[in-house]
Amino acid sequence: MPRRHGLSVRLKLTLSYAGFLAVAGGLLLAVVWGFLLRYVPDSSQGLLGISPNRYLLVRTFAPAAAVAMAFLLVFGLVGGWILAGRMLAPLTRITAAVRSTEGGSLSHRVAMEGRRDEFRELADAFDAMLEQLESHVGEQQRFAANASHELRTPLAISQALLDVARSDPTRDRAELLERLQVVNTRAIDLTEALLLLSRSDRGNVTRESVDLSLVAEEAAESLLPLAEQRGLTLAVTGGATRTSGSAQLLLRMVTNLVQNAVVHNLPAGPAGPAGPAGPAGPAGGTVTVHTETRGDTGVLWVENTGRPVPPELVPTLTEPFRRGTERIRTDEHAGVGLGLAIVRSIVRAHDGTLDLFPRPDGGLLVTVRLPGSPSRASSGGGTDWTEAGPLEPSGSQ
Repeated sequence: MPRRHGLSVRLKLTLSYAGFLAVAGGLLLAVVWGFLLRYVPDSSQGLLGISPNRYLLVRTFAPAAAVAMAFLLVFGLVGGWILAGRMLAPLTRITAAVRSTEGGSLSHRVAMEGRRDEFRELADAFDAMLEQLESHVGEQQRFAANASHELRTPLAISQALLDVARSDPTRDRAELLERLQVVNTRAIDLTEALLLLSRSDRGNVTRESVDLSLVAEEAAESLLPLAEQRGLTLAVTGGATRTSGSAQLLLRMVTNLVQNAVVHNLPAGPAGPAGPAGPAGPAGGTVTVHTETRGDTGVLWVENTGRPVPPELVPTLTEPFRRGTERIRTDEHAGVGLGLAIVRSIVRAHDGTLDLFPRPDGGLLVTVRLPGSPSRASSGGGTDWTEAGPLEPSGSQ
């Protein structure tokens, strides 16, 4: 929207300084008149014929006062222009930094030195905003590149299968159709995951009272056949844990966490790896889902056995299209690499926190903290978690 040009801030400050000096000079002249000149006699001979009268004093004083007022006005304009320029110099640096971002570069920083004042706080806030924007834009660019790659892969496979079917009419069409269905299903799952991630990122969730313990039981029940197929023990513990949010999104959050804990676990076999306490443990691994209430916070954590996770890898697990310690999985539960990214987005949309801890014996402890529901029923006779410390990864299941 076009706007009319007005006076610059520097010119406004200059006029303000000059006007202030002019008003101060005028007040000084008024004080001189009010408390000095009006008490001088106005006779033609003056006081006893030897003192100047009011008329002579006014004629002598008025030109000097006019010169002083003109000097004050000029001094106010020149000095105000210089002072305003010095005062607004930090804004010039900030403006230059803003204009540098018009070309798409977010790496420039104001980096203002000196003592902390209003301009320094503005510059620091602007630098922090630029840093967050640069991080967010970089994350979005990586996400777009990864999403394009992931979406291109099933489409390329489908194109290759169609080319094979067209060039070799004798090939088994049932096999081709089955492979096309698998590839198409994967593309649909990826698209739905991207849509869900976009929805949760917007933060527009319908708030209702949700019991995380019931959500955990529902998610565990749906994934129990997969856990049994892999020889894992899946357990849900804890009590009623109320929070406020979208039941559908919270169910997807817990389902993703449990599925991730089942898929990235110990391989199915007659016995697990030997622990620090003695010989090999029981067959397969374990997945534990626990819910509890700590003060005004609902806590859910999912702990699983598995291969050791390097600590430097843990912060990257919630990035889109990261799949544990491997970039690509070849089994039927490879997923699309958005499980923990969707979990992080859902937790953020519910004003919660997500923490991941590598377990000493392998696997992960994933902790989700969500604001408690105001209508949470108080549980009597239970453990008082208000004074309890933070959750820590246990050494064994």
